Amino acid sequence: MAEEKSFKYVIIGGGVAAGYAAKEFVKQGVNPGELAIISKELVPPYERPALSKGYINLENKATLPGFYVCGGTGGERQFPQWYQEKGIELILGTEIVKADLASKTLFSNDGQVFKYQTLIAATGSTVVRLSDFGVQGADAKNIFYLREIEDADQLVSAMEAKEKGKAVVVGGGYIGLELSAALRVNNLDVTMVYPGSWCMPRLFTGEIASFYETYYANKGIKIVKGTVAAGFNTNSNGEVTEVKLKDGRTLEADIVIVGVGGKPLTSLFKDQVEEDKGGIKTDGFLKTSVSDVYAIGDVATFPMKLYGEMRRVEHVDHARKSAEQAVKAIKAAEEGKSIPEYDYLPYFYSRAFDLSWQFYGDNDGEPVLFGDNDPKSPKPKFGTFWVKEGRVVGAFLEGGTPYENKGIAKVAREQPLVESVDVLSKEGLSFTNTL
Repeated sequence: MAEEKSFKYVIIGGGVAAGYAAKEFVKQGVNPGELAIISKELVPPYERPALSKGYINLENKATLPGFYVCGGTGGERQFPQWYQEKGIELILGTEIVKADLASKTLFSNDGQVFKYQTLIAATGSTVVRLSDFGVQGADAKNIFYLREIEDADQLVSAMEAKEKGKAVVVGGGYIGLELSAALRVNNLDVTMVYPGSWCMPRLFTGEIASFYETYYANKGIKIVKGTVAAGFNTNSNGEVTEVKLKDGRTLEADIVIVGVGGKPLTSLFKDQVEEDKGGIKTDGFLKTSVSDVYAIGDVATFPMKLYGEMRRVEHVDHARKSAEQAVKAIKAAEEGKSIPEYDYLPYFYSRAFDLSWQFYGDNDGEPVLFGDNDPKSPKPKFGTFWVKEGRVVGAFLEGGTPYENKGIAKVAREQPLVESVDVLSKEGLSFTNTL
């Protein structure tokens, strides 16, 4: 029988949410030996967004420990010794393969057994792989996914080995757009392939997308829309040489990067907790249907107060904020106090080339475009408001200043009435000053 280790609090997962939860535990007060973080990654929690940005810039590479949490929000960076000093047990390279919530026991891949009093599920997402759909040749060498630092390390080695080579990026979402830009900046010849009529369809309107597609094309990125990767050809070393598209075309490739989405890792808790919308169902305190079990980050489906419905959000901002909320709730419950419910305003952002956009709220209703969206402008600045039932419910802005970005966030939070869509389109950003 393996020896058991017991902790008051255990966090499963070692991503952004886990790192920010640790920070909040320290802030609230945690005794040495009470908290453990169990992560299958080999390094402490880091700011995952850096992987698609600075970390793969060969000229001026961001490296660990530069982006340990909580550096991404201007907080203290939590080095391995930070956890030691705070008496937090960081159990790395360890995967929990079974969680028995009834007996509050966790079992790892290497036979360790952990007991907890309160559990925080921060297991995050995994990438969707082309092999999941049985795509022929999808296990060839130099086909990459980006989720963990190990993936980024392998990609960087390939970028160095295939200098100035041809890269094909499969997928037109977040990863597709950020990585295409990063590869282009690093002098690779880049082609993007995605099935939709435009990029980032979950968020962008056709008008917003057309700005980015033209901007990317002007940077020398080729875009192939309306088709998917159906297979890969390889050389005698098993390295990818060509991407076969569903529409019959083939594209030469030295490197392929796939970004076709993620899926939340909830299987450990299957049939033990209530689920909703693909995630673990929680209340406004991130507490699940099982007492003493909380869920944060990508895996949590929580009540979004602003819209009166259950939502699941895959973004770093929610990972950070839900972590703080859960720890505050755990501590308040112990002290018999109450805290306000989670009141999250959706926030997404991205940076690529010299561009930088932010989005707040809900992209629901009628989109109203404003500003200068000419991709050839020296400093383009444009945006979109979404108007639903006479109110602005969402706002997007490219090229905004910090002050302007605060303005669109305020609009999305307050949902002001709009007299007419035409007036709004002419007013544009100045509408945010009327609040």
